[in-house]
Amino acid sequence: MGEATAGDGGEVVTAAVLVIGDEILSGRTKDRNIGYIAEYLTALGIDLREARIVPDVVSEIAAAVNALRGRYTYVFTTGGIGPTHDDITADGIAEAFGVPVHHDPRAVEILKAYLGDRLNEARLRMARMPVGSELIENTVSKAPGWRIGNVYVMAGIPSVMHAMLDAIAPTLRTGTVIESRTVEGRGIKEGDVGGPLGDIQAAFPQVMIGSYPHFDGNQFTTSLVLRSRDTAALDAAEAQVRALVERLLAEVRP
Repeated sequence: MGEATAGDGGEVVTAAVLVIGDEILSGRTKDRNIGYIAEYLTALGIDLREARIVPDVVSEIAAAVNALRGRYTYVFTTGGIGPTHDDITADGIAEAFGVPVHHDPRAVEILKAYLGDRLNEARLRMARMPVGSELIENTVSKAPGWRIGNVYVMAGIPSVMHAMLDAIAPTLRTGTVIESRTVEGRGIKEGDVGGPLGDIQAAFPQVMIGSYPHFDGNQFTTSLVLRSRDTAALDAAEAQVRALVERLLAEVRP
């Protein structure tokens, strides 16, 4: 539903997020990166189309990367590039691309300069990446992320991931930003609005329309959210949605 993002050359600009880590799947660590990346990319005019979470298993990382990198313009991964034995993102992505893993000499020098005599064998793992990777700057803790092909590999720690995403952003192709409008239907249940809202959606296929109900303990409210890059269509669809809400409210008023 709705139109795709088109870049300057008319191509569709899409993305997927791949979160890597047993700790996410076990619930021990709560993911804070998918939502942040989604909002960040939306502001750039890049459509986030899919998000996956995979365990710390080389073959599963490789399979997910290969499934996503051929389907979307960009793939952004988080997690699994630290100093411990289960940080195996490099191995999984190297398997996906069919290249070996090495200690990148540029990354080694960055770690040496930052850590000095604290650079031990464990910390040196943070310089492991597939041969042919390009470094992603890390202004927070210095250990770099990296890119190979259309896959951008970032840390799982949110503050570090934010810095890496800021470093990546200027290099990305972008599209027209989607505009969003919200119409609040206070006192309206989702079942009341569902049928006629579907008719409005059918009339404006270039506008994405979603309904989101919530209950504050006293009454139901359904938030109707419209999103599009076509301002004229968005204006017209919003007017019809507002008219629908007013009609429904008039019907329930005493």
